[in-house]
Amino acid sequence: MSMFNIFNVAGSGMAAQSTRLNTVASNLANADSVASTPDAAYRAKEPLFAAIRNGLDGQPAEAGSEGVKVLGVTESPNAITSRYEPGNPLADADGYVYQSNVNPVDELVNMISASRSYQNNVEVMNTARQLMQKTLDLGK
Repeated sequence: MSMFNIFNVAGSGMAAQSTRLNTVASNLANADSVASTPDAAYRAKEPLFAAIRNGLDGQPAEAGSEGVKVLGVTESPNAITSRYEPGNPLADADGYVYQSNVNPVDELVNMISASRSYQNNVEVMNTARQLMQKTLDLGK
């Protein structure tokens, strides 16, 4: 792995954690939303990541093909809960509203984890830059 690949790996990690932070923000913004049917209720979003490795299983290595890839964003399979609120304008005929399956505590933990991972990738990039700078200074 060359020194320049370190920037690609850390950059892909930062992009992945940025996606994770965006999904957390969306989930927290919709945590208290309600709907008139279970199908219309907001479902928590979860990003899907995959590790990209270079030259495994005898396959040729491709430049810049290491790091993290965002495969997509899925919806949480957790159950939607109902609440009896007959006065709510969104209530169904039985007086129930359906709230999102977002767990705010889990989302806050995800937010802290994602921001720390992002920060760690920034530190990796800064350290690699400093090492490259010191290597260039040796030639002076």
